Amino acid sequence: MRSLGLTYWWISFLALSISLSAASDDQFTIDGTVLELTDSNFESAISTFDCVFVDFYAPWCGHCKRLNPELDAAAPILAKLKQPIIIAKLNADKYTRLARKLDIDAFPTLMLYNHGVPMEYYGPRKADLLVRYLKKFVAPDVAVLESNSHVKDFVEDSGTSFPVFVGFGLNQSLISGLGRKYKKKAWFAVAKDASEDVMVSYDFDKAPALVAQHPAYNEHSVFYGPFEDGFLEEFMKQNFLPLILPINHDTLKLLKDDERKMVLTIVEDETHESMGKLIKALRAAAHANRDLVFGYVGVEQFEEFADSFHADKKAKLPKIVVWDGDEEYEQVNGIETVSHEEDHLTQVSRFLEGYREGKTEKKRIKGPSFMGFINSMIGIRSVYIIVFLVAVIMMLRSLGQIEEPARVRTAASDGQATSVLEGETSEHKPRDKED
Repeated sequence: MRSLGLTYWWISFLALSISLSAASDDQFTIDGTVLELTDSNFESAISTFDCVFVDFYAPWCGHCKRLNPELDAAAPILAKLKQPIIIAKLNADKYTRLARKLDIDAFPTLMLYNHGVPMEYYGPRKADLLVRYLKKFVAPDVAVLESNSHVKDFVEDSGTSFPVFVGFGLNQSLISGLGRKYKKKAWFAVAKDASEDVMVSYDFDKAPALVAQHPAYNEHSVFYGPFEDGFLEEFMKQNFLPLILPINHDTLKLLKDDERKMVLTIVEDETHESMGKLIKALRAAAHANRDLVFGYVGVEQFEEFADSFHADKKAKLPKIVVWDGDEEYEQVNGIETVSHEEDHLTQVSRFLEGYREGKTEKKRIKGPSFMGFINSMIGIRSVYIIVFLVAVIMMLRSLGQIEEPARVRTAASDGQATSVLEGETSEHKPRDKED
């Protein structure tokens, strides 16, 4: 009887194991919906799928709520790719231990896990652009284009989010390693033939050649060699960014991996009609000084950033400096500004000449470490607002004027705010991340 009981127990155990195994297999079904992850199945999801895009969110976060329909629209399209990309979400406000382990400190935080390797996503969030952006990460490192029509289709399908490099008459092996190394930064392809029509369309006159296009900025460059000893890679690195970079919250992130210093011109309003002449002069200077990045910013458009260089609406503008990308910048003695009365290119050339000759004065940016400012998704003004509100709340509570739980408002730079009840999230209280 005991033997029969043990047999029955083993049969029940095996049946339960099979049931649990089936449930585990079925918990991740590619049906075009957004997967809801927990702390118990997160690791399993990352290891099950080659490419997983995870939205770490909080239910009370306004930005997260606006992102939800975009993810819902993108999920079925990405799931149907030859190499599917799975969209998932995890409530980091609930699963705080996992959030701390993954260094999730802002909402929403978007991460792309490619074969288990995490990469934070800073790209567009609208469904159509999100799809185009993410498709890049499951595409071949270097596409091989068989015909003129394939070249045209490749360039058009690449969109405007990344620069495009197409090699004509180049052996694929020459750029395969670089395509793999810089896959996150650009599209790469080699075309087998270079017909006369293609040469006219892409503005090069001989092969081998590597054509670089920056669709978002309508820029085009051609490299004819040499294709060894690092020259090819240097050309690519210089063309990941446009010749002239308008500075805003999004473009600042592009500078994080670029080791070059920036010639930064600060103007009052970058939309003013006078900007045309200045940008033309900066573009010409950038062509001749590819070891530097050239950028501009308007006080009207990005006041916090401009103010870090001691430039505001009361200052004499345009102001021109060389920024090291972190905490210091240099002014050239006697050429701190660009005058509207004199030829712009002449002034910029004199500025660069003075910089090359070391006729500069080093200064520190205003405020704390500037890399912290770049990495932050909220501006300095938002930090001041948060500190001010917290101070007011603490003062009122100390006076006994608040009986109900206080709400801490996290201000975003777009003027929106998210309220959180104190104690509503246990130990993990990340800030709200700006769109």
